[in-house]
Amino acid sequence: MIYLFYVVLTAILLYFSGIILTLSRKVTPMNKVLIGAWPLFVGLALIMVGNGLQGTLLGVRANIEGFGTATTGLIMSLYYFGFLAGSIAAPNLIRNVGHIRVFAALASLASTTVLFHAIFPNPIVWGVIRVITGFGFAGLYIVIESWLNGMADNKNRGQILGLYILITYGCMAIGQFLLTLYDPAGAELFIITSVLVSCALVPISLSKRQAPSLPASERVSLRKIYEISPLGVISAFMSGVGGGVVFAIGAVYATQVGMNTLQVSSFMAAIILGGMCFQYPIGLLSDKFDRRVIIIVCAAAASVMAFLCTLFDAGWGLYTMVFLFWGCGVPLYALGIAYTNDRLEPNQILAASSSLILLNGAGACLGPLSVTIAMATLGPHAFFPSLGVIYIFTSAFALYRLTVRKAVLAENQGQFVGAPARGAYFVAQYTEDEATEIAEADEEALKDS
Repeated sequence: MIYLFYVVLTAILLYFSGIILTLSRKVTPMNKVLIGAWPLFVGLALIMVGNGLQGTLLGVRANIEGFGTATTGLIMSLYYFGFLAGSIAAPNLIRNVGHIRVFAALASLASTTVLFHAIFPNPIVWGVIRVITGFGFAGLYIVIESWLNGMADNKNRGQILGLYILITYGCMAIGQFLLTLYDPAGAELFIITSVLVSCALVPISLSKRQAPSLPASERVSLRKIYEISPLGVISAFMSGVGGGVVFAIGAVYATQVGMNTLQVSSFMAAIILGGMCFQYPIGLLSDKFDRRVIIIVCAAAASVMAFLCTLFDAGWGLYTMVFLFWGCGVPLYALGIAYTNDRLEPNQILAASSSLILLNGAGACLGPLSVTIAMATLGPHAFFPSLGVIYIFTSAFALYRLTVRKAVLAENQGQFVGAPARGAYFVAQYTEDEATEIAEADEEALKDS
């Protein structure tokens, strides 16, 4: 499975090589954006490699230190509490002191705190550190996303978003295999994570590109969003629950069932790559058919795959199952947002998406807590059945909504926009711009007729 690491790394290097060759031949508006955005993409790549390594390393190290399953689940879930707080606070920090200063401060904070895991292997200390780390990473992502959004326009925002998602998932998968470089019981891997996050400061701090201003953010009450789209709210929340479980305690499960370091890395990388590969094909299907049907099928398939995972030990059979499982599970977040947006006015989309993003984060806070309680009571093999229950509930609720509400006609649906599990401002702005363009085109067509 280590060869998969080299395949992913080679693919990303080839992709960037293609961009460089294109830029050297012809300067287009898109290329101008990429020339200006390369420090952001390099910084994002380093952050995602470091974050991918850190999340898996902590799950393995917690088992080595003898933390209980429920204690480990609480520690890992605290990252999402900090992330939720950072998502709320970061925009105001950026408006007050600017993108680069916020990025520098939060990168330094995240880089420093990761070292305390090795120095103080104590559950209480780790819990505090996870809150701070989550807060810092939320701010880092928002800085990069809002900066990219300010550099893009309606014609190239989709391409930039695609590259953003490729780097996010690809580099996170690469980070899994760095776990095999040193013994997880030592301090070396924590130092590597700290170095990676610190290095992300260099290209962004030296960027000559002026950071854009961040407009004031608004939110729509969840009650109002639920009245407009109950399925969108449930999909956003439950996908957060499932995602929190997978990334917070996936490595804990893998370690407790006896996987070695390479197997843990391969297990987590297969999950991440499944999410990267399936999102856009499923999204294209949802543009052509009733999104509720796609949600039903994806959630049901994810549930079935989760239960099938219990039949396999570490190896290619399990890696294939988790690849398919998360490939079906991860699009539910973006599908829920797209389904909600189909029922909103263009000027409501940005505010509603921001609220759904926070709801997704709330689900990520609660998911690891509930599943680790099940694992502590029933054993580590309760991990996948718990995930199966989460997704079968989502599928059942979508099936219920199918019987009580008429579908939005395919020609009236907006375009599906892929999103990482924590995609925020950039994704929401892109969706709003697409919907505004469609509405303006419809108005022009009506006037012409």
